[in-house]
Amino acid sequence: MQTSALPDLAHTGAKPVHWLATAAAMAAVVALAGLLQPEAATATAQASEHATTAGSGAAPATAPDPAGIVFPLECGGAGQTVADRAPGDLDGDGRPETVVSVHCTAGSGTPPGGVYVLTQASGAAPRVVATLVDPADNLTVTGLAVQDGTVSATLLGYSSTEVPRCCPDERESASWRWKGSAFVRSAGDSSALA
Repeated sequence: MQTSALPDLAHTGAKPVHWLATAAAMAAVVALAGLLQPEAATATAQASEHATTAGSGAAPATAPDPAGIVFPLECGGAGQTVADRAPGDLDGDGRPETVVSVHCTAGSGTPPGGVYVLTQASGAAPRVVATLVDPADNLTVTGLAVQDGTVSATLLGYSSTEVPRCCPDERESASWRWKGSAFVRSAGDSSALA
């Protein structure tokens, strides 16, 4: 066996002080890595913490779910169909409402529908608090949306009782906004359908 002409390497004869120095260096690297997180991760964590603590320590409110609600719409035995829904904070209280378009379940034709606003108090079941379009008006609702606290929809109707109920011949754009203690309707463009 040939002996090396080089001196012994320091790590081959490690002493406890070397192990302590290595452990201290590793602990410093781990602590520094914990402090130097990417900015996006920190922002997301802060936003999540803010959303969780904003409502008295409770989770952020969710928009009411219309499933299981019986709407004020007479359908005989046909049942009701939620055709469209749009969530949003309509009264500025920080809790979202849900606006729904509902009509009777029909095999054919264009059944009239209603537009309702749902709210839900903490721990309570969702409930209807406003009717924006009454089914008695014989209108069909399309394009339901909520944006910046304003509800908008396209209303399809009939110019006379002679027009077949399958084929609306009038169209109106409408919007509603919460003012004080009620929803106020603004009529938009009206036109006849070709």
